[in-house]
Amino acid sequence: MRVNTLKRAVVAFALALPGAAIASVVAAPAAHADGCYTWQRDLYQGRSGDDVRQLQIRVAGWAGYGGIVRIDGRYGPETAAAVKRFQSAYGLRSDGVAGPQTFAKLYQLQDNDCTPAHFSYQELDDGCGRGGWSGGPLSADQTKANAVRTMWKLEALRRGLGDKDLTVNSGFRSTACNRQVGGASDSQHLYGNAADVVSRTTSLCTIARTARSHGFSGIFGPGYPGHATHVHGDSRRENTSDRTANHTAWSAPDCGVGSGD
Repeated sequence: MRVNTLKRAVVAFALALPGAAIASVVAAPAAHADGCYTWQRDLYQGRSGDDVRQLQIRVAGWAGYGGIVRIDGRYGPETAAAVKRFQSAYGLRSDGVAGPQTFAKLYQLQDNDCTPAHFSYQELDDGCGRGGWSGGPLSADQTKANAVRTMWKLEALRRGLGDKDLTVNSGFRSTACNRQVGGASDSQHLYGNAADVVSRTTSLCTIARTARSHGFSGIFGPGYPGHATHVHGDSRRENTSDRTANHTAWSAPDCGVGSGD
């Protein structure tokens, strides 16, 4: 879990200062946004393009119970519903239109490397201490992009848990790493699509249940073999690179969460 960035600390300090310091604070959100991605127009149903795709990545964790948001660059009902949930979760006007207030909240949540505020690349790269994004079935760039999508879902899950702490103890694994830790041969960790999480303040069962409403299509927790100490969440339903995993699966029997397809 990541602490606030230095930039946010500087802005917070400036807010406490009188007079001229206020001018520098006003400019900070734009500079922060430009470090990653800046939207140039309002987005709503019927629009399409890379700006829609960038929005979809960030609201994919607000898909609703058992749902997903397809990252296809087309603003349809699925995306509008996710935007509404995002807006509602952060106290914004919930109209399904992504405009200045929605973008301002996203700028506040994202860091300059496009990861969300509470998760980092370092948490999700090769979990055997090697670092990096290579060595799996996909290119390093695609694996890293998948990890970003995973992190934004985790950010939504964290919000859904009441902004309680959520720590990743396993993200992407190279084929060699996956073999070393005894992972399944078709593990979604190989694609950057999965994260195993724990919390100091929230039960694993609460995490597993809540994850069902935050874009994860593969969830395994207490009661599923090998998952007594963490909750696994993945995006297998969206993983067109692995045709054997394009479905949904939930299993946390000790939590009353069964499995399904």
